[in-house]
Amino acid sequence: MLNDPGSTLALLATRRSGRPRDLVDPGPDAEQLHRILEIGMRTPDHGKLAPWRFIHVAKDRRDDFHALLDRAYRIDKESEPARLELEAVHRFAHQAPELIVLLSSPVEGIKIPIWEQELSCGAAGMNLLLAAHAMGFAGGWVTGWAAYSEAVRSGLGAREHERIAGFLYFGTPAVPLEERARPVFDYVVSEWAPAP
Repeated sequence: MLNDPGSTLALLATRRSGRPRDLVDPGPDAEQLHRILEIGMRTPDHGKLAPWRFIHVAKDRRDDFHALLDRAYRIDKESEPARLELEAVHRFAHQAPELIVLLSSPVEGIKIPIWEQELSCGAAGMNLLLAAHAMGFAGGWVTGWAAYSEAVRSGLGAREHERIAGFLYFGTPAVPLEERARPVFDYVVSEWAPAP
């Protein structure tokens, strides 16, 4: 039982996404990042399959990650990229103090539907964001072209059946986090009643 459910609800109600380009040092240290990843693993998981994986791209590997992205972008683009495009690729690789690549890694050929396993992957990503928020950091979950690039996927060492669910960046917000418009309650919530 939680000691203070009010503080947990306040935490959930105040989480905001941070734009990766606006996340700066300090980021989670090694122990904090380990804890964030452990909490990411505490997600609904029908069949105890762990149908997701986390790849940490350490700060001292960002130049290598940039080289991978640059090669992949040139392959996917099939023409010489413009300077601004290459600068965006560089920024994508180097932004924020910490980067976790979330992979959807479903277990095939079993009774648990792939869809349920993909939902578990999404829940694991949300747990990562909440854990970082609870530690006083912000996180940004992005996809973009790199999430759908076969060259990036294989360059990260993803297995044949795995897909990139997103790039999760963590750090300290350099600017105040913005509240975004949320759905209208009555538009997304309804009461079921049986047909007459």
